[in-house]
Amino acid sequence: MIKNKIELLAPAGSFGCLQAAINSGADAIYFGVEQLNMRTKSVAPFLISDIKQVAAVCKAHKIKSYITLNTVMYDHDIRLLQNILSEVKKNAIDAVIAADFAVIQYCRQLDIPLHVSTQANVSNIEAVEFFSSFADAVVLARELTLKQVSQITKEIERKKIKGVSGELMKVEIFVHGALCMAISGKCYLSLHTQNASANRGACTQNCRRPYKVTDTETNEELHIDNEYIMSPKDLCTIGVLDEVVNSGACILKIEGRSKGADYVSVVTKCYREAIDAIGEGSYSDEKIQHWKKELTAVYNRGFWEGYYLGHKLGEWTRNPGSSATEKKIYIGKGSKYYPKIKVAEFTIESGNIRKGDTLMLIGTEHGMKKEQIENLMVNGVEADKAVKGDKITFACDTKVSAKDKLYKIVQNPNA
Repeated sequence: MIKNKIELLAPAGSFGCLQAAINSGADAIYFGVEQLNMRTKSVAPFLISDIKQVAAVCKAHKIKSYITLNTVMYDHDIRLLQNILSEVKKNAIDAVIAADFAVIQYCRQLDIPLHVSTQANVSNIEAVEFFSSFADAVVLARELTLKQVSQITKEIERKKIKGVSGELMKVEIFVHGALCMAISGKCYLSLHTQNASANRGACTQNCRRPYKVTDTETNEELHIDNEYIMSPKDLCTIGVLDEVVNSGACILKIEGRSKGADYVSVVTKCYREAIDAIGEGSYSDEKIQHWKKELTAVYNRGFWEGYYLGHKLGEWTRNPGSSATEKKIYIGKGSKYYPKIKVAEFTIESGNIRKGDTLMLIGTEHGMKKEQIENLMVNGVEADKAVKGDKITFACDTKVSAKDKLYKIVQNPNA
């Protein structure tokens, strides 16, 4: 049985990802706006004007919404920060995730709930106690072991450390997604080489490239075991999630605001099922293998359990990109929807599809939907194949717009 109520926190880099998280069973989502979040380089962030809609969607589906304001703040950022926090307060976003003391101070002044970001590198009970004067939750450093996490959560209970709300401080940890070589993501490599600060959300991810080591005296060059020596594998705790839950952490966070709705859908669904299985007593090796297979289908650089089990060194990826067993190929976009009969029409803009192919629909209203096409209707008649310029139709219970994209799923030969 699960001792504490577990909150599954999923990433939302777009409205499509937000809906995918909701459809897959997330208890809460986190998102960023404008340039004051850590994903401004890798994803087009939400705008301040989107905060109202994000809040409304989350409230309608009875899940929490957290906004990340976790970059380093400069003086010229303060006006934008104030504008964002004004909208956060107005629309009752559930909490701000931040580490900069300017954000912490403004949240206290405006009485906005705060979660202390992993950027603060909280690694001991004294730090938790310090931040309890400002926040209700702390996102612990990613380098801690589960034993250390457990010691912190036990001390919170023993010492009755309460946050601003008057409830015991909550502990949040990452359970899945990309890891950075730097301590809690505080990296300066991108800044030194590209003048693009990772701590300002502008990381160019040059750590993910292959590097040579050169002896300056002999000019002898070495490739280090064919590994990308600064690019760690992705975190995956699905196989030890019972131990994660037993550590006392009650907010389990999935990394991935720069990933697509398919990633958010699959990863959230797997962890939702695993958490529920632990609660029901049906968590098993057989289910773990099934979830791992599902997780390898979407973007990943290979998996390991991070430092939670006491690893002293990181595990490095051997691939520069994704090791996903599946990849999606863009086919076309929505062109018409027939609400009375609930049928969607798509225009093929690239490639082709055949009867029996697996298609993926990604859109704001759907999140992500994936199904194998048994009956292919092309230009109004049944056919075996559709090519560029054709219009295909199939049943769809939610409205389709021109913003909705259709993909064909194929096996990745490089996985």
